[in-house]
Amino acid sequence: MIKKILCAALLLGCFSQPQAQTPQPVKQLLNAPYMKGATFSIVVKDVQDGKTVYSYDEDREVSPASVLKTVATATALEILGDDYRYATSLEHDGSIKEGVLNGNLYIRGGGDPSLGSSHFAPDRNRYTPAQNTFIPEWIAALKKAGIRKITGAVVADERIFDTEGASIKWLREDMGNYYAPGSYGLSVFDNMYKLSLKTGAAGTRPEVVGTDPAIPSLRFINYLKASLSDSAYIIGAPLSGERYLQGVVPANRENYVLKGDIPDPALFLAEYLTGCLEHEGIVVGKEPTCYRIESEAGRWKTVERKPVVTTYSPTLKEIASVTNHVSHNLFADALVKTVGLQYVPRKNEVISSFGRGVQVVLDHWRKKGLDVYPLRMYDGSGLAPADKVSAEFIADLLVYMATKSEVSEAFFESLPQAGVEGSVRNLLKGSKLQGKARLKSGGITGVRSYAGYIDKDGKRYAVAVFSNNYSCSMGQMTKGLEKLLLQLF
Repeated sequence: MIKKILCAALLLGCFSQPQAQTPQPVKQLLNAPYMKGATFSIVVKDVQDGKTVYSYDEDREVSPASVLKTVATATALEILGDDYRYATSLEHDGSIKEGVLNGNLYIRGGGDPSLGSSHFAPDRNRYTPAQNTFIPEWIAALKKAGIRKITGAVVADERIFDTEGASIKWLREDMGNYYAPGSYGLSVFDNMYKLSLKTGAAGTRPEVVGTDPAIPSLRFINYLKASLSDSAYIIGAPLSGERYLQGVVPANRENYVLKGDIPDPALFLAEYLTGCLEHEGIVVGKEPTCYRIESEAGRWKTVERKPVVTTYSPTLKEIASVTNHVSHNLFADALVKTVGLQYVPRKNEVISSFGRGVQVVLDHWRKKGLDVYPLRMYDGSGLAPADKVSAEFIADLLVYMATKSEVSEAFFESLPQAGVEGSVRNLLKGSKLQGKARLKSGGITGVRSYAGYIDKDGKRYAVAVFSNNYSCSMGQMTKGLEKLLLQLF
C-alpha cells in the first residue's frame, strides 16, 4: 500500500512540476480556444550562462517547419566555414583544332544552389534569367579558347548529389510549386520558372502563354478556372516534365503569373546553355543531355576533361543569410546535402544524399555535446511534416552558436531582424522588440514556430517556440505568439 502511495505521489509530481514553472503568459495562450488539442513548446535561455529562464513542455518532439533551417545553416557554417564557396566548372574532352571542339562540353556541378539565383542579382526586382552574368562569362571563356563549333553535346554532370531532389517525405501539394524545388548537383535560377497566363471571364479556362525561362520539355495539363479568388497550384513529380495546373486564378488578367519548380535543372541547364551558344554562333552538333540520362542508358564514360572556366558562388555566409532571411528551401536542402559529402558509407550501405547529410548533422552536434535524440530530419528545409525537433535542442544549439562557435557572427547575422526585414519583417513591427529580435520563422499547415535571439536590458536570450495542430488560421496563431513574446520580454 505504501509503495502504491509513493508511486502515485511521484507521478503527480511529474505532471504538476512543469505546470508550476509555466509562465502566466503561456497559460493565457494555452487557454485560447484554438489551442485546445494543440501541441505547444517553449524554451527561453540566458545565452551567457545557458540557464533556462522560461520553459514549457520543452522536450516534446514537434514539427519545426522552416525553423529547421537554423540547424541546416548552423551545421554548414560550422563544418564548411563562413567563407566557403561552391564551384561550378565548364570542361571539355577531346581536342580543339581550327576552332572545332571534337568532343563534348561538360558542366560539372558542385552542388551550388545559388548559380544564377535572383537573390544575388544586381536588381532583384527586375531580374530575369537572361540578365545573369555566368552565361556570358562561360561564352567569353569558350571564345577565348577558340571554340566556334562543338561536334558533341553539352553534357550536365550533376552526379555529386543523387537523383532524390525532393525528399520522399514531402507532401503532394508541395511537389511542383516554386517554394519546393528539388536540390540537385546542378541547380540554376533558384530552380524556378514563371508561368504566364491570360485569363478571361469567371468560369473560363485560362490560356497558357509561356514560361520564363522557356522550358520546352514542360507540358501543362490545365484544369485552372478563372474566378474572383486566387488559389492555384502547379503540381508535378521531380524529373518529370508533366505539370498539372489546379485551382482558380483571378479573372480578366492579361498577364497573370504563377511560379513553379524546374523539374530537371541539370538537363535544363544543358539545354539552356546549348541555346545560348547557338545564339552566339557556336554550333553544337548533338542534343543536350545529362549524367542521369547517359548513365541510365549505359552510355556514360569516364574520360579525361580539361577545364575551361570555373564559376564560384557567393560565400556561405551570404548563402546562409539568404537561406534564413527569405526561408529559401532549395538553399537549406543543398547545405545539408553538401555537408553530407563528408559522410563515408559503411560497407554495402546504400544511403541517399539527404541521408548522408542528416548523419553528418547528427554526428556533428552529438560531438558538440548536444542531445540529438529529439532531432529527426528528412531534409534541411523543414518542408517534410515528418521532421521533428524539440525546443530544448534548438535552444541549446542557439546557445552554442552564440557562445562557442567560431562562426557565431555569421550565424547571428543570417537571422532576420523582426519587424525590419525578411520573412519576419511584419512580426513585432512597431513594438518595443522591433529590431531587438533576430528570429527564424517556420510555417506549414498546422505549424507556426520561431527561433532565434532577443536582446533585452543588455542581455541576450535564446528563444525557441513551437505551436502545432492549432485550430485557427496561421495569421491568428502568429498574433498569439507575437503577444506571448511581448509579454515575456
